[in-house]
Amino acid sequence: TPCGGLFLCPNGTECREEWEGPQWGITCFDNFGQAMLTVFQCITLEGWTDMLYWIHDSQGNTWQFIYFVTMVVLGAFFVMNLILGVLSGEFSKEKEKAQSRGDFQRLRAQQQMEEDLQGYIDWITQAEEMA
Repeated sequence: TPCGGLFLCPNGTECREEWEGPQWGITCFDNFGQAMLTVFQCITLEGWTDMLYWIHDSQGNTWQFIYFVTMVVLGAFFVMNLILGVLSGEFSKEKEKAQSRGDFQRLRAQQQMEEDLQGYIDWITQAEEMA
């Protein structure tokens, strides 16, 4: 972890000025894109505790846990379930639409077959009358 804030390097380690950050610099809040990726990582519950500990180490063990616990509770347990519920509802609507289209196509094919059969019967009847 980077030195700064209230973090003190343990004995036998060397603190350096520049560090790209955890996970080769991907997990950070340095710009909007990486911040959104980091928040997504936290609300999917993949490594959010590591992120919390990295923040604690770099900024000091103060009130950062409130942000992360709130993000996990609201993001992971509420927003993610809300998104999954909406997606599930949309897929079930599309499934119903596809089934209704299938029913209509089967009904139309049956009507076409009945019309063809009636035309064949009419043709046979006319042929018998001529004979």
